[in-house]
Order: sequence, then C-alpha cells, then structure tokens
Amino acid sequence: MGKNFFLSACIFFIAMSGLIFTPAYASEHNSLTFKKQPEIQRIKPKKPIKIKLKRLANGTYTWDLTGADIQEIIRIDRELREQLKLE
Repeated sequence: MGKNFFLSACIFFIAMSGLIFTPAYASEHNSLTFKKQPEIQRIKPKKPIKIKLKRLANGTYTWDLTGADIQEIIRIDRELREQLKLE
C-alpha cells in the first residue's frame, strides 16, 4: 500500500505542477499566429482513373475507363493498348 500511495502522490504533484505552470508559460509565448496561403488552398487532389479490365473467352482484352480528366483517360488507354500490343 505504501508504494501505491507514493506513486499516486507523485503523479498528483506532477499533474498539479503542470496545471500551475502552464498558464504562465502560455501567456509568455502566446505569439503563435496562423496565416492563410491561397496557393495551398487551391490545390485539389486528382481523382483517380478507374480501369475495369476484362479478358474475353477468345483471349483478347477489353476495358472500361472512367474518370474526370479526359486527357488522363486517353493517356491510360494508349498505354494499355501498347502494353497489350493491340496496335
């Protein structure tokens, strides 16, 4: 019981000292400011192109491409045709 009481008392005093000294420290260092950077706010992640690849019974491939960027869809379609040697 003596060890548990001593440990509890130490934890209590450490917690209380943190509560006592934190406001004084925070008031001295309250110069933290945030500013908005519009160039960062305009960055939007690209939506991924979804590829649904299918293999037909005769061994040929076909696929469906969906996405928001048409140039990216065309690029991926060209790469698939090259990799599968369709052209």
